[in-house]
Amino acid sequence: MHKNPGVIVLVLLAVACLFGGGGAAYGISNLAVQIVAFAALSLNGNAVWQFMRQGPRSLVVLVACTLLLPLIQLLPLPPDIWHDLPGRKLITDALGASADDTWRPLTVNTARTFVAFTGLIAPITVIIFGWRSSHDALQRVVAATVGIGFVSVVLGTFQVFGQNKFGLLYPETEMPGVLFGLFANRNSTAVFLVSCLLLLGALPPYRLLSPRWLAKLVAAVMLVTGVILTQSRTGLVLLSLPLGFLLLQSFGKWRERDSRTGSNNMALKATIAAVAFAVIGAGAIATLPGSRLEIVLARFEKSGEQRPAIWEDARFAAERYWPAGAGMGTFDEVFQIDESLENISPRRAGRAHNDYIELAIEAGPFGLLIALAWAIWTLCSVWRSLSLPGPNRWPALACAGVLLAVALQSLLDYPLRNQTMLCLTALAVVILARQGHPARRASSTEAEAA
Repeated sequence: MHKNPGVIVLVLLAVACLFGGGGAAYGISNLAVQIVAFAALSLNGNAVWQFMRQGPRSLVVLVACTLLLPLIQLLPLPPDIWHDLPGRKLITDALGASADDTWRPLTVNTARTFVAFTGLIAPITVIIFGWRSSHDALQRVVAATVGIGFVSVVLGTFQVFGQNKFGLLYPETEMPGVLFGLFANRNSTAVFLVSCLLLLGALPPYRLLSPRWLAKLVAAVMLVTGVILTQSRTGLVLLSLPLGFLLLQSFGKWRERDSRTGSNNMALKATIAAVAFAVIGAGAIATLPGSRLEIVLARFEKSGEQRPAIWEDARFAAERYWPAGAGMGTFDEVFQIDESLENISPRRAGRAHNDYIELAIEAGPFGLLIALAWAIWTLCSVWRSLSLPGPNRWPALACAGVLLAVALQSLLDYPLRNQTMLCLTALAVVILARQGHPARRASSTEAEAA
């Protein structure tokens, strides 16, 4: 196995951030990310077996179930079974007219389900090599991810000032004045920047007003500004997560310092005061006419939201294919059948704009149970991390915040339908898993040299 698995994680995450923000519509860009992941696995053939033998049983089982779900949907089934699956009547009628009665898989579109499977390779690779990485190596990956978030905001600033005439990596998006950064979807940009803010809080603390402390402050201001410039309503709401994390972290350090010294910590008090003034300042800026934040807040009052109409029709589609599911990645293929005439618009839905409903359509109760299992695993890992000493607790809580941000945005969008967010979420998973196992953290340096 590669002696520096942290380097593999860093390279793969960097490639995913640069090429994987476009979603399923950008197959060539996604392929670049997957080739790097396949190369890492092929050159380190024993990495998978080491993870299966030495990784946490619960995490290994979850990873295996997640990979097996689309693979099982690709297994050929005899005609008698396939014809009786729910939602297949239109297809069986068409095949009957052509006298085609061969074995077929559960999924209604093998190509899309296979693409869904290959999309899991990169994040699974991050988990496999991240588990073998040292604590310091993962901190470097976290710092690099925050740096990429900063670069995304800088690139997005040029997009905003140029009215998206140049700088867009995915130029089919026509929203002048909106920051997209490294993504094709502004909501994905927003949750990525919110995640970077949370990871920024997981980095080691620095002396007040030192160059590194100032660098963290500048990065935080830029990332918050980037979220606002995306004009994403969910992004603006999700900013409460890093703000709450900062306050919790400051209060925790304050209490720890007071318990040791018996005196108040003025630096932490100053941090809390600065956050309070920042919130007040943001509220004041929001009242300025024509401000970017005012534009974002105004979007909360807009009517004509199409998501409820999509959800209404999507629930009919979920019932049509329940409990077998239509196959991972097939939503756009099957939704058109159940889209009602009164809800049709010039724009194609493309996605359910609720990943849980979309998962119910594509995988039925099996997909929802796997999602629930991931949620339970996260809660259990957070619970274990709470027993750790303060300095070791914050990275785990920050990564739990990343997973919570993704889970919340999944109620209104589809943040995990691109390679960048999949790999970032995988990084959060592996850090949370390691922080919940102190023995693994203590032996990480020795394991990296194995």
